[in-house]
Amino acid sequence: MNIIQTDKEYIAPTYARFPLQIKKGKGSILYDDKNNAYIDLGTGIAVNCFGVADGKWKKAVKKQLGKVQHTSNLYFSEPCALLAKELCVRTGMRKVFFSNSGAEANECAIKAARKHGELAKGADYNVIITLQNSFHGRTITTLSATGQDVFHQHFTPMTQGFVHAKPNDIEDMRALVKTHKCCGILLELVQGEGGVMALNKEYVRQVAALAEEENLLFMVDEVQTGNGRTGALYAYMQYGVKPDVLTTAKGLGGGLPIGATLLGDRAEKLFTAGLNGSTFGGNPVACAGALSVVRRIDDKLLKEVEKKSEYIFQTLQNAKGVKSVSGMGLMIGIECEKDVSEIISRCMARGVLVIKAKNKLRLLPALNIPWKLLQKAINIIKEECER
Repeated sequence: MNIIQTDKEYIAPTYARFPLQIKKGKGSILYDDKNNAYIDLGTGIAVNCFGVADGKWKKAVKKQLGKVQHTSNLYFSEPCALLAKELCVRTGMRKVFFSNSGAEANECAIKAARKHGELAKGADYNVIITLQNSFHGRTITTLSATGQDVFHQHFTPMTQGFVHAKPNDIEDMRALVKTHKCCGILLELVQGEGGVMALNKEYVRQVAALAEEENLLFMVDEVQTGNGRTGALYAYMQYGVKPDVLTTAKGLGGGLPIGATLLGDRAEKLFTAGLNGSTFGGNPVACAGALSVVRRIDDKLLKEVEKKSEYIFQTLQNAKGVKSVSGMGLMIGIECEKDVSEIISRCMARGVLVIKAKNKLRLLPALNIPWKLLQKAINIIKEECER
């Protein structure tokens, strides 16, 4: 069977797929249907944080599969409870709501902010401020939260109650707070789909202080930045702030779908029985895999992430054909002088898989990618940028 042709015939064409069929992999190496090997610098868009077919992750998942693959949230589940405890202990947050994706985690955060606004100021205080160039998901409401008009095309009317501030401009944020009846602020600390742009640390601290001053929920979208990706367990830890609400997904599951919304002191009591729910949220198999992931993100691994990040920045930021390198940890954007699509194709032909964000190459390697593979891949990228 020709899988590519079958895909084109039966699957909605919502993805501009590369002409490549992935059949298997191990660690940071993927193999196509012709058994060609590729160094994976995309990890399923920051999902496979310990690479493909990781042994400890597989063991945890298979062990839970042998017990029960799913039970409804009408009953208690050990993996769900233990994962929630691990997340709260590691972050200082108070409660967790589990879902299936980053978009759903952000939907929960939006609900939390709206409930907070209603209780603190009145039901008409329902506006949430996000940033221009942000990305928060593909549901209608999280698209509405997204500060990029290109994602709004064809799907209007968008959900009301969102305004978009200029990144790193605290006065613009203050003006929006004054002119709208706000209940919360939602930030990506490193804008992923927006071009891998890290926010200014002083700006983020000012926004957090403004949210506290105005009694708004300060919410951080860590769907892509979380779970060790930026060199800390969560990126907010790099900024010296503490969110009221934290959302995460992608790398949390290590390859299985899971989302989580962490609620801090000011948000932990907002949800009561019946106010939110998810059929598959807190699935025991996904939670067992996620628990394996989170428990292994320790100081030793995070220091390794920082060293690898430093190596990539040093190697590429002054390379010929490279305009700039942005990002944090192992979430890196490379602005090139040449068309990035051509560079991606040439890298693929040489056995390196990279993706893009806007006009940049985007690097999201496994946190534990072996040094030799990383160095080989980065040198190939450097050579292709210089061509």
